[in-house]
Amino acid sequence: MVRSSKFWAAAMLLLIIIIVAGSVLIWSKYSRSKPIEINLSPAPEANGQISVAGAVNVPGYNPLKEGDSIADLLEAAGGTTVEADLDGIKLYISSVNETEVSQKVNLNLPEAWLLQALPGIGETKAQAIIDYRQQKGKFRHISEITSVEGIGTTTYEKIKHLITVSD
Repeated sequence: MVRSSKFWAAAMLLLIIIIVAGSVLIWSKYSRSKPIEINLSPAPEANGQISVAGAVNVPGYNPLKEGDSIADLLEAAGGTTVEADLDGIKLYISSVNETEVSQKVNLNLPEAWLLQALPGIGETKAQAIIDYRQQKGKFRHISEITSVEGIGTTTYEKIKHLITVSD
């Protein structure tokens, strides 16, 4: 009798093992999902212009190249002023529906390349503005630009809404 109960116990154990193994095989075969396909589009090229404003020496639009850091952008903007709070840097993304407010060029600060961005101001006139500023000191009023050699009232009328003077 002991032998027959050991036989039935072994038979039951074998049957349970077969059922579990079969269930695992069937489950693994039918539960495989299709592979997930992920398509990553390449990042857009980050070249163009970026507006740097606030406590920088030369606020305005500066060239942006792929790989530029915040430090590169601040350097292109003439560095920061003494009042600059570098813990308070803001990034603002404008909407396509926004109207762009043009940044005025401060005649007392910019380098030649920024002055050349003004309509009617080329390399020669930009250098003349810098020379005038070095010889006579800072501009006190925007109309004073007409005192610069090669810049008359016609050029002044084209750029007066784009320029400013301050310390």
